[in-house]
Amino acid sequence: MSRLFGSVRARATLAATVVVAIALVAAGTAVLLSLRSNLNDQAGTEAERSAREVAADLSGGASYDRLRLDDDQRPVQVVDATGVLVAASEDLRRISGTGTGVVKPRPPRPTDAAGGATADDHGGDRGDDDGGDGHGGDDKGGDGKDGDGKGGDDRGKDGRGRGGGEDDDYTSLRPGQIGAEVSFADGSATLDGDTADYRFAAVAVSVQSKGELTVYAGAPLAAEQAAVRTALTVMLTGLPLLLAVVAAVTWRVTRRALLPVEGIRSEMAAITASEDLARRVPVPDTQDEVAGLARTTNETLAALETSVERQRRFVADASHELRSPIASLRTQLEVGAAHPELLDVTGAVEDTVRLQRLAADLLLLARLDAGERPSGTRFDLAALAREEALRRPGVTAHCASAEVVGSRGQLARLLGNLLDNARRHARSRVAVTVRTDGAWAVLEVADDGAGVPAAERERIFERFVRLDEARSRDDGGAGLGLAIARDVARRHGGTLTAGEAAEGGALFTLRLPASA
Repeated sequence: MSRLFGSVRARATLAATVVVAIALVAAGTAVLLSLRSNLNDQAGTEAERSAREVAADLSGGASYDRLRLDDDQRPVQVVDATGVLVAASEDLRRISGTGTGVVKPRPPRPTDAAGGATADDHGGDRGDDDGGDGHGGDDKGGDGKDGDGKGGDDRGKDGRGRGGGEDDDYTSLRPGQIGAEVSFADGSATLDGDTADYRFAAVAVSVQSKGELTVYAGAPLAAEQAAVRTALTVMLTGLPLLLAVVAAVTWRVTRRALLPVEGIRSEMAAITASEDLARRVPVPDTQDEVAGLARTTNETLAALETSVERQRRFVADASHELRSPIASLRTQLEVGAAHPELLDVTGAVEDTVRLQRLAADLLLLARLDAGERPSGTRFDLAALAREEALRRPGVTAHCASAEVVGSRGQLARLLGNLLDNARRHARSRVAVTVRTDGAWAVLEVADDGAGVPAAERERIFERFVRLDEARSRDDGGAGLGLAIARDVARRHGGTLTAGEAAEGGALFTLRLPASA
Protein backbone atom coordinates (compact mmCIF):
# COMPACT_ATOMS: atom_id res chain seq x y z
CA MET A 1 0.00 0.00 0.00
CA SER A 2 2.83 2.39 0.84
CA ARG A 3 4.45 1.68 -2.53
CA LEU A 4 1.12 2.07 -4.33
CA PHE A 5 0.62 5.58 -2.95
CA GLY A 6 4.29 6.44 -2.66
CA SER A 7 4.27 8.87 -5.58
CA VAL A 8 2.98 12.41 -5.47
CA ARG A 9 0.79 11.69 -8.47
CA ALA A 10 -0.95 8.76 -6.77
CA ARG A 11 -1.49 10.68 -3.55
CA ALA A 12 -2.82 13.72 -5.41
CA THR A 13 -5.22 11.54 -7.41
CA LEU A 14 -6.42 9.78 -4.28
CA ALA A 15 -6.89 13.03 -2.39
CA ALA A 16 -8.79 14.68 -5.25
CA THR A 17 -11.03 11.64 -5.69
CA VAL A 18 -11.79 11.42 -1.97
CA VAL A 19 -12.58 15.13 -1.72
CA VAL A 20 -14.87 15.01 -4.76
CA ALA A 21 -16.54 11.85 -3.43
CA ILE A 22 -17.24 13.49 -0.07
CA ALA A 23 -18.59 16.60 -1.80
CA LEU A 24 -20.80 14.56 -4.13
CA VAL A 25 -22.15 12.38 -1.33
CA ALA A 26 -22.93 15.45 0.75
CA ALA A 27 -24.57 17.22 -2.20
CA GLY A 28 -26.48 14.09 -3.20
CA THR A 29 -27.75 13.60 0.33
CA ALA A 30 -28.89 17.21 0.46
CA VAL A 31 -30.65 16.86 -2.91
CA LEU A 32 -32.40 13.66 -1.85
CA LEU A 33 -33.52 15.15 1.44
CA SER A 34 -34.74 18.29 -0.29
CA LEU A 35 -36.53 16.28 -2.97
CA ARG A 36 -38.16 14.06 -0.39
CA SER A 37 -39.20 17.05 1.71
CA ASN A 38 -40.69 18.87 -1.26
CA LEU A 39 -42.59 15.82 -2.46
CA ASN A 40 -43.81 15.16 1.08
CA ASP A 41 -45.04 18.74 1.27
CA GLN A 42 -46.77 18.31 -2.08
CA ALA A 43 -48.47 15.11 -0.90
CA GLY A 44 -49.44 16.87 2.31
CA THR A 45 -51.00 19.69 0.29
CA GLU A 46 -53.02 17.20 -1.75
CA ALA A 47 -54.11 15.39 1.41
CA GLU A 48 -55.12 18.68 3.00
CA ARG A 49 -57.13 19.62 -0.08
CA SER A 50 -59.02 16.32 0.05
CA ALA A 51 -59.65 16.65 3.78
CA ARG A 52 -60.96 20.20 3.39
CA GLU A 53 -63.28 19.14 0.56
CA VAL A 54 -64.85 16.54 2.84
CA ALA A 55 -64.92 19.02 5.72
CA ALA A 56 -66.66 21.53 3.45
CA ASP A 57 -69.31 18.96 2.58
CA LEU A 58 -69.84 18.24 6.26
CA SER A 59 -70.05 21.90 7.18
CA GLY A 60 -72.61 22.31 4.40
CA GLY A 61 -74.88 19.79 6.05
CA ALA A 62 -74.16 16.71 3.94
CA SER A 63 -74.96 13.41 5.62
CA TYR A 64 -72.29 10.79 6.10
CA ASP A 65 -73.61 8.54 3.33
CA ARG A 66 -73.58 11.45 0.85
CA LEU A 67 -69.94 12.39 1.43
CA ARG A 68 -67.60 12.12 -1.57
CA LEU A 69 -65.09 9.75 0.00
CA ASP A 70 -64.20 7.60 -3.01
CA ASP A 71 -63.85 10.15 -5.82
CA ASP A 72 -60.03 10.33 -5.73
CA GLN A 73 -59.42 6.71 -4.70
CA ARG A 74 -57.77 7.96 -1.54
CA PRO A 75 -58.32 6.82 2.04
CA VAL A 76 -60.64 9.10 4.01
CA GLN A 77 -61.88 8.78 7.59
CA VAL A 78 -64.25 10.94 9.58
CA VAL A 79 -63.94 10.60 13.35
CA ASP A 80 -66.11 12.22 15.94
CA ALA A 81 -64.93 13.96 19.08
CA THR A 82 -64.87 10.66 21.03
CA GLY A 83 -62.59 8.98 18.49
CA VAL A 84 -65.36 6.85 16.97
CA LEU A 85 -65.25 6.36 13.18
CA VAL A 86 -68.45 7.72 11.66
CA ALA A 87 -67.54 7.63 7.95
CA ALA A 88 -64.80 6.09 5.79
CA SER A 89 -63.93 5.25 2.21
CA GLU A 90 -65.91 2.28 0.95
CA ASP A 91 -62.93 0.30 -0.35
CA LEU A 92 -60.78 0.94 2.74
CA ARG A 93 -59.57 -2.35 4.21
CA ARG A 94 -56.71 -1.35 6.50
CA ILE A 95 -55.22 1.94 7.69
CA SER A 96 -52.50 3.23 10.03
CA GLY A 97 -51.22 6.67 10.90
CA THR A 98 -54.61 8.25 11.62
CA GLY A 99 -56.59 8.63 14.81
CA THR A 100 -58.13 5.15 14.55
CA GLY A 101 -57.40 1.89 12.82
CA VAL A 102 -61.10 1.09 12.34
CA VAL A 103 -62.11 0.97 8.68
CA LYS A 104 -65.89 0.43 9.00
CA PRO A 105 -68.08 3.13 10.54
CA ARG A 106 -70.27 2.23 13.52
CA PRO A 107 -73.87 1.76 12.40
CA PRO A 108 -76.34 4.37 13.69
CA ARG A 109 -78.44 3.56 16.76
CA PRO A 110 -81.01 5.45 18.75
CA THR A 111 -79.80 7.62 21.55
CA ASP A 112 -81.53 7.85 24.90
CA ALA A 113 -82.42 11.32 26.04
CA ALA A 114 -82.05 12.51 29.55
CA GLY A 115 -85.53 11.19 30.37
CA GLY A 116 -84.83 7.78 28.83
CA ALA A 117 -86.88 8.31 25.62
CA THR A 118 -85.54 7.46 22.20
CA ALA A 119 -85.13 9.88 19.38
CA ASP A 120 -88.45 8.67 17.87
CA ASP A 121 -90.31 9.53 21.09
CA HIS A 122 -89.62 13.15 20.40
CA GLY A 123 -91.44 12.94 17.09
CA GLY A 124 -88.50 14.35 15.24
CA ASP A 125 -86.87 12.48 12.40
CA ARG A 126 -83.11 12.92 12.74
CA GLY A 127 -82.66 12.21 9.08
CA ASP A 128 -79.09 11.47 8.24
CA ASP A 129 -77.85 12.05 11.77
CA ASP A 130 -76.62 8.61 12.74
CA GLY A 131 -76.84 9.33 16.39
CA GLY A 132 -73.20 8.54 16.60
CA ASP A 133 -72.56 11.90 18.15
CA GLY A 134 -73.12 10.44 21.52
CA HIS A 135 -70.95 7.39 21.26
CA GLY A 136 -69.00 8.73 24.11
CA GLY A 137 -72.21 8.70 26.20
CA ASP A 138 -75.95 8.82 25.57
CA ASP A 139 -76.36 11.96 27.58
CA LYS A 140 -75.92 14.77 25.03
CA GLY A 141 -76.04 17.49 27.62
CA GLY A 142 -77.88 18.54 30.65
CA ASP A 143 -80.99 19.68 28.74
CA GLY A 144 -81.31 16.65 26.42
CA LYS A 145 -82.58 17.31 22.88
CA ASP A 146 -84.88 20.05 21.72
CA GLY A 147 -88.38 19.46 20.44
CA ASP A 148 -87.51 18.99 16.78
CA GLY A 149 -85.41 15.98 17.49
CA LYS A 150 -82.09 17.60 16.62
CA GLY A 151 -79.26 17.91 19.01
CA GLY A 152 -79.14 21.28 20.71
CA ASP A 153 -76.36 23.73 20.18
CA ASP A 154 -75.21 23.19 23.71
CA ARG A 155 -73.38 19.94 23.20
CA GLY A 156 -71.95 19.73 26.66
CA LYS A 157 -68.40 18.48 26.73
CA ASP A 158 -69.23 15.88 29.29
CA GLY A 159 -71.54 14.20 26.81
CA ARG A 160 -68.67 13.92 24.32
CA GLY A 161 -66.47 11.95 26.58
CA ARG A 162 -64.06 14.84 27.23
CA GLY A 163 -63.37 16.40 30.53
CA GLY A 164 -65.38 19.53 31.23
CA GLY A 165 -62.19 21.55 31.70
CA GLU A 166 -60.24 20.23 28.67
CA ASP A 167 -58.67 22.87 26.43
CA ASP A 168 -58.23 21.97 22.72
CA ASP A 169 -58.47 23.58 19.33
CA TYR A 170 -61.96 22.31 18.65
CA THR A 171 -63.62 24.33 21.40
CA SER A 172 -62.99 27.50 19.40
CA LEU A 173 -64.89 26.29 16.34
CA ARG A 174 -68.41 27.49 15.69
CA PRO A 175 -70.96 25.25 13.98
CA GLY A 176 -70.20 25.13 10.29
CA GLN A 177 -66.61 26.34 10.76
CA ILE A 178 -63.58 24.45 9.44
CA GLY A 179 -60.38 24.54 11.50
CA ALA A 180 -57.41 26.43 10.12
CA GLU A 181 -54.84 24.17 11.73
CA VAL A 182 -53.76 21.02 9.90
CA SER A 183 -51.73 18.17 11.29
CA PHE A 184 -49.84 15.68 9.16
CA ALA A 185 -48.74 12.11 9.69
CA ASP A 186 -47.31 9.30 7.58
CA GLY A 187 -48.95 5.91 7.46
CA SER A 188 -50.24 3.23 5.15
CA ALA A 189 -53.61 2.03 3.90
CA THR A 190 -55.12 -0.76 1.85
CA LEU A 191 -57.64 0.30 -0.76
CA ASP A 192 -59.34 -2.26 -2.93
CA GLY A 193 -56.61 -4.76 -2.18
CA ASP A 194 -53.68 -2.40 -2.91
CA THR A 195 -51.47 -1.40 0.03
CA ALA A 196 -49.45 1.81 -0.21
CA ASP A 197 -47.90 4.51 1.93
CA TYR A 198 -49.80 7.75 2.40
CA ARG A 199 -49.40 11.21 3.79
CA PHE A 200 -52.40 11.95 6.00
CA ALA A 201 -53.82 15.35 6.78
CA ALA A 202 -56.21 15.93 9.71
CA VAL A 203 -58.68 18.84 9.51
CA ALA A 204 -61.22 19.72 12.21
CA VAL A 205 -64.77 20.82 11.40
CA SER A 206 -67.74 21.71 13.60
CA VAL A 207 -71.11 20.49 12.31
CA GLN A 208 -74.54 21.45 13.59
CA SER A 209 -76.13 18.44 15.31
CA LYS A 210 -72.92 16.37 14.85
CA GLY A 211 -70.47 18.27 16.96
CA GLU A 212 -66.80 18.57 16.20
CA LEU A 213 -65.45 16.05 13.72
CA THR A 214 -61.97 15.29 12.43
CA VAL A 215 -61.46 14.45 8.78
CA TYR A 216 -58.44 12.33 7.86
CA ALA A 217 -57.52 12.23 4.17
CA GLY A 218 -54.47 10.64 2.63
CA ALA A 219 -52.40 11.36 -0.45
CA PRO A 220 -50.23 8.56 -1.89
CA LEU A 221 -46.45 8.74 -1.44
CA ALA A 222 -45.77 6.42 -4.34
CA ALA A 223 -44.67 9.27 -6.62
CA GLU A 224 -42.37 10.65 -3.92
CA GLN A 225 -40.85 7.26 -3.25
CA ALA A 226 -40.42 6.55 -6.95
CA ALA A 227 -38.77 9.92 -7.54
CA VAL A 228 -36.42 9.43 -4.59
CA ARG A 229 -35.55 5.90 -5.75
CA THR A 230 -34.93 7.13 -9.28
CA ALA A 231 -32.71 9.96 -8.06
CA LEU A 232 -30.85 7.59 -5.75
CA THR A 233 -30.35 5.09 -8.57
CA VAL A 234 -29.01 7.81 -10.85
CA MET A 235 -26.64 9.03 -8.15
CA LEU A 236 -25.40 5.56 -7.28
CA THR A 237 -24.82 4.87 -10.96
CA GLY A 238 -23.31 8.21 -11.85
CA LEU A 239 -21.16 8.69 -8.74
CA PRO A 240 -18.64 5.90 -9.53
CA LEU A 241 -18.47 7.04 -13.15
CA LEU A 242 -17.88 10.64 -12.16
CA LEU A 243 -15.25 9.63 -9.60
CA ALA A 244 -13.53 7.55 -12.26
CA VAL A 245 -13.46 10.56 -14.58
CA VAL A 246 -12.11 12.77 -11.78
CA ALA A 247 -9.41 10.23 -10.94
CA ALA A 248 -8.40 9.85 -14.60
CA VAL A 249 -8.28 13.59 -15.22
CA THR A 250 -6.35 14.22 -12.01
CA TRP A 251 -3.90 11.44 -12.89
CA ARG A 252 -3.24 12.89 -16.35
CA VAL A 253 -3.06 16.50 -15.20
CA THR A 254 -0.73 15.61 -12.33
CA ARG A 255 1.43 13.54 -14.66
CA ARG A 256 1.73 16.45 -17.06
CA ALA A 257 2.48 18.87 -14.23
CA LEU A 258 5.15 16.61 -12.74
CA LEU A 259 6.76 15.72 -16.06
CA PRO A 260 9.26 18.63 -15.82
CA VAL A 261 10.10 17.50 -12.28
CA GLU A 262 10.97 14.07 -13.63
CA GLY A 263 13.16 15.77 -16.25
CA ILE A 264 14.94 17.72 -13.49
CA ARG A 265 15.40 14.56 -11.44
CA SER A 266 16.79 12.51 -14.32
CA GLU A 267 19.19 15.30 -15.35
CA MET A 268 20.40 15.70 -11.76
CA ALA A 269 20.98 11.95 -11.60
CA ALA A 270 22.98 12.15 -14.83
CA ILE A 271 25.01 15.09 -13.51
CA THR A 272 25.76 13.19 -10.32
CA ALA A 273 26.87 10.13 -12.28
CA SER A 274 29.03 12.09 -14.72
CA GLU A 275 30.36 14.66 -12.19
CA ASP A 276 29.98 17.24 -14.96
CA LEU A 277 28.86 20.35 -13.13
CA ALA A 278 28.73 22.33 -16.37
CA ARG A 279 25.45 20.61 -17.29
CA ARG A 280 22.11 22.24 -16.41
CA VAL A 281 18.60 20.93 -15.86
CA PRO A 282 15.86 21.82 -18.39
CA VAL A 283 13.70 24.82 -17.52
CA PRO A 284 10.05 24.50 -18.65
CA ASP A 285 8.46 27.35 -20.60
CA THR A 286 6.11 28.23 -17.76
CA GLN A 287 6.02 30.68 -14.91
CA ASP A 288 4.99 28.24 -12.23
CA GLU A 289 6.74 26.72 -9.22
CA VAL A 290 8.35 23.95 -11.28
CA ALA A 291 10.06 26.50 -13.51
CA GLY A 292 11.24 28.34 -10.40
CA LEU A 293 12.60 25.07 -9.04
CA ALA A 294 14.51 24.43 -12.26
CA ARG A 295 16.00 27.94 -12.28
CA THR A 296 17.03 27.66 -8.65
CA THR A 297 18.55 24.25 -9.32
CA ASN A 298 20.61 25.69 -12.17
CA GLU A 299 21.74 28.54 -9.96
CA THR A 300 22.79 26.03 -7.33
CA LEU A 301 24.67 24.01 -9.93
CA ALA A 302 26.42 27.17 -11.16
CA ALA A 303 27.45 28.10 -7.62
CA LEU A 304 28.61 24.55 -6.98
CA GLU A 305 30.59 24.54 -10.21
CA THR A 306 32.23 27.83 -9.26
CA SER A 307 33.04 26.55 -5.80
CA VAL A 308 34.50 23.29 -7.08
CA GLU A 309 36.53 25.11 -9.69
CA ARG A 310 37.74 27.52 -7.04
CA GLN A 311 38.78 24.65 -4.83
CA ARG A 312 40.59 23.00 -7.68
CA ARG A 313 42.50 26.17 -8.46
CA PHE A 314 43.22 26.63 -4.80
CA VAL A 315 44.67 23.15 -4.47
CA ALA A 316 46.71 23.59 -7.63
CA ASP A 317 48.01 27.02 -6.59
CA ALA A 318 48.73 25.85 -3.05
CA SER A 319 50.68 22.89 -4.39
CA HIS A 320 52.64 25.20 -6.66
CA GLU A 321 53.36 27.69 -3.89
CA LEU A 322 54.46 24.97 -1.50
CA ARG A 323 56.59 23.21 -4.04
CA SER A 324 58.97 26.12 -4.61
CA PRO A 325 60.07 26.75 -0.97
CA ILE A 326 60.16 23.03 -0.25
CA ALA A 327 62.34 22.41 -3.30
CA SER A 328 64.60 25.33 -2.32
CA LEU A 329 64.89 24.11 1.25
CA ARG A 330 65.65 20.56 0.12
CA THR A 331 68.34 21.78 -2.26
CA GLN A 332 70.01 23.77 0.50
CA LEU A 333 69.91 20.82 2.87
CA GLU A 334 71.30 18.43 0.27
CA VAL A 335 74.14 20.86 -0.50
CA GLY A 336 74.77 21.28 3.20
CA ALA A 337 74.87 17.53 3.68
CA ALA A 338 77.44 17.14 0.90
CA HIS A 339 79.37 20.32 1.64
CA PRO A 340 78.70 21.61 5.13
CA GLU A 341 80.73 24.70 4.54
CA LEU A 342 78.33 25.76 1.75
CA LEU A 343 75.15 25.43 3.86
CA ASP A 344 73.06 28.66 3.68
CA VAL A 345 71.50 28.59 7.12
CA THR A 346 69.95 32.03 6.71
CA GLY A 347 68.24 31.07 3.44
CA ALA A 348 67.01 27.81 4.96
CA VAL A 349 65.48 29.69 7.88
CA GLU A 350 63.80 32.18 5.53
CA ASP A 351 62.34 29.36 3.44
CA THR A 352 61.09 27.67 6.61
CA VAL A 353 59.44 30.86 7.83
CA ARG A 354 57.86 31.36 4.43
CA LEU A 355 56.51 27.81 4.55
CA GLN A 356 55.15 28.43 8.02
CA ARG A 357 53.36 31.61 6.93
CA LEU A 358 51.96 29.92 3.85
CA ALA A 359 50.70 26.99 5.91
CA ALA A 360 49.11 29.41 8.39
CA ASP A 361 47.41 31.29 5.53
CA LEU A 362 46.10 28.09 4.01
CA LEU A 363 44.79 26.91 7.38
CA LEU A 364 42.99 30.21 7.96
CA LEU A 365 41.42 30.10 4.50
CA ALA A 366 40.25 26.55 5.15
CA ARG A 367 38.58 27.65 8.40
CA LEU A 368 36.93 30.59 6.67
CA ASP A 369 35.69 28.39 3.82
CA ALA A 370 34.24 25.99 6.40
CA GLY A 371 32.04 28.83 7.67
CA GLU A 372 33.85 29.62 10.89
CA ARG A 373 32.09 32.54 12.55
CA PRO A 374 34.09 35.16 14.45
CA SER A 375 33.76 35.44 18.21
CA GLY A 376 31.58 38.18 19.69
CA THR A 377 34.26 40.17 21.49
CA ARG A 378 33.84 43.95 21.67
CA PHE A 379 36.99 46.03 21.30
CA ASP A 380 38.27 49.38 20.01
CA LEU A 381 39.32 49.19 16.36
CA ALA A 382 41.43 52.37 16.79
CA ALA A 383 43.49 50.77 19.54
CA LEU A 384 44.12 47.73 17.36
CA ALA A 385 45.20 49.95 14.45
CA ARG A 386 47.67 51.86 16.64
CA GLU A 387 49.16 48.58 17.93
CA GLU A 388 49.69 47.23 14.41
CA ALA A 389 51.13 50.53 13.20
CA LEU A 390 53.70 50.64 16.03
CA ARG A 391 55.01 47.22 14.97
CA ARG A 392 55.84 48.45 11.49
CA PRO A 393 58.29 51.31 10.93
CA GLY A 394 57.16 54.10 8.64
CA VAL A 395 53.44 53.62 9.34
CA THR A 396 51.51 56.55 10.80
CA ALA A 397 48.15 56.23 12.56
CA HIS A 398 45.38 58.83 12.84
CA CYS A 399 42.64 57.03 14.73
CA ALA A 400 39.41 58.00 16.48
CA SER A 401 37.73 55.57 18.82
CA ALA A 402 35.39 53.12 17.04
CA GLU A 403 34.18 49.98 18.81
CA VAL A 404 33.34 46.85 16.85
CA VAL A 405 32.34 43.27 17.70
CA GLY A 406 34.23 40.31 16.30
CA SER A 407 37.43 38.30 16.45
CA ARG A 408 40.31 40.56 17.48
CA GLY A 409 42.84 38.07 16.17
CA GLN A 410 41.28 37.79 12.72
CA LEU A 411 40.90 41.56 12.37
CA ALA A 412 44.51 41.99 13.48
CA ARG A 413 45.48 39.56 10.73
CA LEU A 414 43.40 41.56 8.24
CA LEU A 415 45.00 44.87 9.26
CA GLY A 416 48.50 43.34 9.24
CA ASN A 417 48.02 42.03 5.70
CA LEU A 418 46.89 45.46 4.50
CA LEU A 419 49.81 47.24 6.16
CA ASP A 420 52.39 44.71 4.87
CA ASN A 421 50.96 45.01 1.35
CA ALA A 422 51.08 48.82 1.54
CA ARG A 423 54.67 48.84 2.83
CA ARG A 424 55.80 46.64 -0.05
CA HIS A 425 54.35 49.03 -2.64
CA ALA A 426 54.79 52.43 -0.92
CA ARG A 427 57.58 54.82 -1.81
CA SER A 428 57.93 56.42 1.59
CA ARG A 429 54.69 56.67 3.53
CA VAL A 430 51.91 54.42 4.77
CA ALA A 431 49.03 55.86 6.79
CA VAL A 432 46.18 54.15 8.64
CA THR A 433 43.09 56.03 9.83
CA VAL A 434 40.03 54.96 11.82
CA ARG A 435 36.77 56.91 12.00
CA THR A 436 33.04 56.36 12.31
CA ASP A 437 30.51 56.95 9.58
CA GLY A 438 26.99 56.58 10.95
CA ALA A 439 26.48 52.94 11.90
CA TRP A 440 29.84 51.94 10.42
CA ALA A 441 33.39 51.88 11.68
CA VAL A 442 35.71 52.80 8.79
CA LEU A 443 39.43 51.86 8.62
CA GLU A 444 41.55 53.10 5.73
CA VAL A 445 45.10 52.13 4.73
CA ALA A 446 46.77 54.42 2.16
CA ASP A 447 50.22 54.47 0.58
CA ASP A 448 52.07 56.72 -1.85
CA GLY A 449 53.07 53.99 -4.26
CA ALA A 450 52.04 53.31 -7.85
CA GLY A 451 48.49 52.34 -6.85
CA VAL A 452 46.23 49.62 -8.29
CA PRO A 453 44.83 49.94 -11.82
CA ALA A 454 41.05 50.32 -11.84
CA ALA A 455 40.60 47.14 -13.92
CA GLU A 456 42.52 45.09 -11.33
CA ARG A 457 40.91 46.38 -8.13
CA GLU A 458 38.67 43.34 -7.80
CA ARG A 459 41.02 40.70 -9.14
CA ILE A 460 43.67 41.47 -6.51
CA PHE A 461 41.34 39.96 -3.89
CA GLU A 462 41.42 36.56 -5.60
CA ARG A 463 43.64 33.89 -4.14
CA PHE A 464 47.22 33.52 -5.36
CA VAL A 465 46.94 36.65 -7.52
CA ARG A 466 50.05 38.83 -7.83
CA LEU A 467 49.95 41.77 -10.20
CA ASP A 468 53.73 41.98 -10.44
CA GLU A 469 54.57 38.46 -11.61
CA ALA A 470 58.20 39.45 -12.22
CA ARG A 471 58.89 40.39 -8.62
CA SER A 472 60.71 37.93 -6.43
CA ARG A 473 58.70 35.62 -4.20
CA ASP A 474 60.71 36.83 -1.25
CA ASP A 475 59.28 40.34 -1.69
CA GLY A 476 55.85 39.50 -3.05
CA GLY A 477 54.53 36.65 -0.93
CA ALA A 478 52.06 33.98 -2.04
CA GLY A 479 49.22 36.28 -3.07
CA LEU A 480 46.89 35.23 -0.23
CA GLY A 481 47.04 38.30 2.02
CA LEU A 482 44.31 40.37 0.34
CA ALA A 483 42.08 37.31 -0.24
CA ILE A 484 42.28 36.50 3.47
CA ALA A 485 41.59 40.14 4.37
CA ARG A 486 38.38 40.27 2.28
CA ASP A 487 37.12 36.90 3.59
CA VAL A 488 37.66 38.08 7.17
CA ALA A 489 35.80 41.34 6.43
CA ARG A 490 32.83 39.44 4.99
CA ARG A 491 32.72 37.07 7.97
CA HIS A 492 32.37 40.15 10.19
CA GLY A 493 29.50 41.57 8.14
CA GLY A 494 31.66 44.22 6.50
CA THR A 495 33.29 45.07 3.19
CA LEU A 496 36.82 45.62 1.92
CA THR A 497 37.42 47.60 -1.27
CA ALA A 498 40.40 49.03 -3.15
CA GLY A 499 40.60 52.57 -4.49
CA GLU A 500 42.97 55.44 -5.15
CA ALA A 501 44.59 57.46 -2.36
CA ALA A 502 45.03 61.23 -2.42
CA GLU A 503 48.75 60.81 -3.10
CA GLY A 504 48.00 58.56 -6.11
CA GLY A 505 48.77 55.29 -4.36
CA ALA A 506 46.46 52.51 -3.27
CA LEU A 507 43.68 53.06 -0.75
CA PHE A 508 42.07 50.07 1.00
CA THR A 509 38.83 50.84 2.87
CA LEU A 510 37.42 48.47 5.49
CA ARG A 511 33.84 49.07 6.70
CA LEU A 512 32.57 47.15 9.72
CA PRO A 513 29.30 47.47 11.69
CA ALA A 514 30.00 49.72 14.67
CA SER A 515 29.04 48.44 18.09
CA ALA A 516 26.19 50.38 19.71
